[in-house]
Amino acid sequence: MMRAPKCLSVAVRRPDGTIAVREGPLRAKLLNGPYSKIPGLRGVVMLFESMSLGYGALRFSAEQQLTEQERAEAKDSGGAVAISVILALSMFILLPQGLTSGLGKLLGTSWDLQSPMFHAVTGGFKLLVFTLYLSLISRVPEVKRVFQYHGAEHKTIFAYEAGKVLTVENVRAESRLHPRCGTTFLVVVIGVSIVMGAFSTPILLPTAKGTSGFLLTFLLRVALLPFVAAISYELQRISARHCTTGPLRVLLYPGFLFQQITTREPDDAQLEIAIAAMELARVRDARPADPSAPDELHVYSGFAEMSAAVALPQAAE
Repeated sequence: MMRAPKCLSVAVRRPDGTIAVREGPLRAKLLNGPYSKIPGLRGVVMLFESMSLGYGALRFSAEQQLTEQERAEAKDSGGAVAISVILALSMFILLPQGLTSGLGKLLGTSWDLQSPMFHAVTGGFKLLVFTLYLSLISRVPEVKRVFQYHGAEHKTIFAYEAGKVLTVENVRAESRLHPRCGTTFLVVVIGVSIVMGAFSTPILLPTAKGTSGFLLTFLLRVALLPFVAAISYELQRISARHCTTGPLRVLLYPGFLFQQITTREPDDAQLEIAIAAMELARVRDARPADPSAPDELHVYSGFAEMSAAVALPQAAE
C-alpha cells in the first residue's frame, strides 16, 4: 500500500502471477479535514484513518486471492475488527498491568497503583509482551511474507525519496528500516504511555486500591490512548525530521531494533509489487484532484507490462 497526498494505491500479486493494482483518490475525510493540521489532534486523526485504510488494503489483498465466486460470497465482518481491538487492549494494557501486580505479590512487596515503580514495571512488561508477540508471529510463514512486503515498502519509499528510478536493482540497495514506520510509532507509544500513566494515575485516581482500583487504572489507560497517540505522533514527526543524521540518530535505534522483526528482506517479486503500488500512486497523484472519481482496478500480466504502462504518463510530463 502506498499513500500519496491525493491518492492511495494497493498492489497485489494474484495466484496466477498477474499484478492487480487498485488506485483512487484519498477519501480519508479526517486526513483531508482541518483537524489534520492541528498539532495533537492530527495524531489521533492519523491513527484512526491509518487503521481504516490499512484494513481496507488487507481486505482488497485477501479478495485478490479468491475466485470470483468466493469474492461474491465474502462478507465484511465488523465483528472481526471489534475482536481485534479487544484482544489488543487485553494483551498490551491489561496483561502487563496484571503481570506487574502478580510480580509484586510474588516478591512480597506492594506497589501502590500510584507508585512510579508500578508504572515502570508495567512498561517493562509491555515491551516484553510486545517483543514476544512480534517474535512469535514472525515465525508464521504468512506473517513472515507480510513482513517481507513491509520491508519492500520501506525500500521503495527510500528509493523514491532519493529521486532514483524505481527498478528492482535500485530499490533493493535501500535500507528496510525507516524512521516514519508504524513500528517505531508503537515503540514511542509504549514510552509515552509509561510516562503519562505515572503522572496521571496519582492525580486522577489518588485513592485507587484493590480490584476496583486495578480496573479503574486499566480504564484510565484506555481513556488516555488518544492523548498518548497525539503526543507520540508529534514526537515521531520531530524525530523523523531532525534525528535521521548526526548524534541524535541514536534516538531512532529503539524503533529500528523492533523493525528488525517487523521488516524482512524481500525477494525480487515482492519488490516489484511495492514498486507497482508506488508508480500507480505517483501517476494518479499527478492528475488533478477529484475526490468523487471512482477507484480504478488495473491488472497487468507482469512487472514489465506495468512498467511500460506507467512510463507513458511519465514521458508526457
